Amino acid sequence: MFLLAMRSIRQRPGRFLATLLAAFLGAAIIMTFNSLHDTAARDGVDSTSAGTLTTAASVVGGYGSLLVFFAVASTLTVNVRQRAAELELLRRSGATPGQLRRMVVGEAVAVALVGAVPAIGAALLGGRALLDVFRDSGQVAGSVDHVFGPVALTTGVGVTLLASAGAAFLAVRRATGGSRRPGRARTLLGYAALVAGALSASATFAFSATDEALMAPAVYGAILLSVGFALRAPRLLGGVLDRLAPRGASGWLAVRNLRRRVADLAGTLMSLILFTAVSTATVTVQAVESDALAASGAVKSVDAKNLETLNYTVVGIIVVFVCVMLVNSLYAAATYRVREFGQQRLAGATPGQVLGMVGAEGLILTLTGVVCGTLAALAGIVPFTLVRSDRLLPTEFYGIAAAVIAVAATTTLGTSLATARRVLRTPAVGAVAVG
Repeated sequence: MFLLAMRSIRQRPGRFLATLLAAFLGAAIIMTFNSLHDTAARDGVDSTSAGTLTTAASVVGGYGSLLVFFAVASTLTVNVRQRAAELELLRRSGATPGQLRRMVVGEAVAVALVGAVPAIGAALLGGRALLDVFRDSGQVAGSVDHVFGPVALTTGVGVTLLASAGAAFLAVRRATGGSRRPGRARTLLGYAALVAGALSASATFAFSATDEALMAPAVYGAILLSVGFALRAPRLLGGVLDRLAPRGASGWLAVRNLRRRVADLAGTLMSLILFTAVSTATVTVQAVESDALAASGAVKSVDAKNLETLNYTVVGIIVVFVCVMLVNSLYAAATYRVREFGQQRLAGATPGQVLGMVGAEGLILTLTGVVCGTLAALAGIVPFTLVRSDRLLPTEFYGIAAAVIAVAATTTLGTSLATARRVLRTPAVGAVAVG
């Protein structure tokens, strides 16, 4: 099976590009921040600098691990579903479900390793740049030099390989019938995250307005709620589609295709929900806190500066990572649909109607993702604002939410339409033959 996996990668490397990019970005993020652990452990680093570096590495390293798993899982799920016919042929040729699982897991681990190796260089440069930010802001002493050591290397490569193997195992297990009730664990985890998020957000009211830990339960509550919504993504999208009354050929085709591809699109919807919730909640809460400190005339402590840097750094990473993964997954999904688009055109649909269908699909996905993400963010923002400033909703929220929604919509709709337009350049007959 290992030889078959290597042969599959060599024959059609293009199908693994999405997973390769996810592994590269994930490993780079994890190693960039975990290199701060190596830096903090170096002899001669003062306690304040070491505390700043360790906190940054611990917080963002955890986010990075979560992002890697979601990104790799979404790309591998699409990859396995697109290869359903190939896997079925291998099964009918005598391959057992266990052999197919080992083949797909072997492919995923090999691709993840190829992606993680060049990420070492990117993480080395990124770690140095990040340390410069902390030194320039006075949070880390200027004498501290960057160290890229065993903690960064082992965690970056190890987490990436484990996430790839686990995600591949789950994806192929479902595809080969090894899990008869694949939604049970996801449902339980989704409800657990929703309950934990609601409790965390509610815990904000137990703090005082000047408590340094006030931001934590609000932001973590929004994140947990977004994870809960993300895990329920297929059900959420299905519920939205059940309530739609499409108009026109493009609208009818969009709803029909979305119903058929709910499982494939779950990864895209999950990314949209997490991106919207985490970005909106974190930036809004930090903006309210900064404005409150400025209004009171208080000077920011070192801990407050560290937290502000971490918040904006986390959001920046999430924005870049999720945008790249959305572009990656949407491009791969649209490219795979070349045969479908060709069949629709041969059946009488015009290129304009096909583009309209893709646009409608993207719009439904975007609206579902940003609405769920915004609701999760508000669940954390409102308690924080009530405690910190006695207001129900901060004025900062509107501009931040508009910017986040604009990025999500531009990325999703722009990628979907641009890729579909490129695919439609292939003549309908040729597209069906190639597909």
